[in-house]
Amino acid sequence: MRQFSNKLSLNFFYRLPVIALSVFIFWQSSYPGMISEPLFAYDDKVFHFGVYAILAILAARNLAAEKPLWSPAKIKTIAILFACLYGMSDEIHQAFVPERHASAWDLFADCAGSIAGCIFYMNFVYKKPLYLDKQLNIKN
Repeated sequence: MRQFSNKLSLNFFYRLPVIALSVFIFWQSSYPGMISEPLFAYDDKVFHFGVYAILAILAARNLAAEKPLWSPAKIKTIAILFACLYGMSDEIHQAFVPERHASAWDLFADCAGSIAGCIFYMNFVYKKPLYLDKQLNIKN
């Protein structure tokens, strides 16, 4: 029963936010372009940067919880790749939506946000579980 509870909490607290944000991005990209005026110049690039930074943070958080033995470098690499490839698939998806278009600058903002978000999370938020250091006899 305990393992089921741990797996359920892993799914609920770590995987579900990644899935929910991915679905939200896809859903938002399925609608024709916005009619409203921009808030400021290049506001769409700032939104892309922020959303993909959050996606990379959630992906890194999920990987760190699910694969605690992985090195931080491996977690960073996979989280950034996931978010950048998802951004690429989103741009391809937008190319087929009426009144939308794919943009290399949007993809650049997606990847830059992914890198910044993941580096922020791994350098300032992520803490490797102490019990792993004891189990593996790692000394600081």
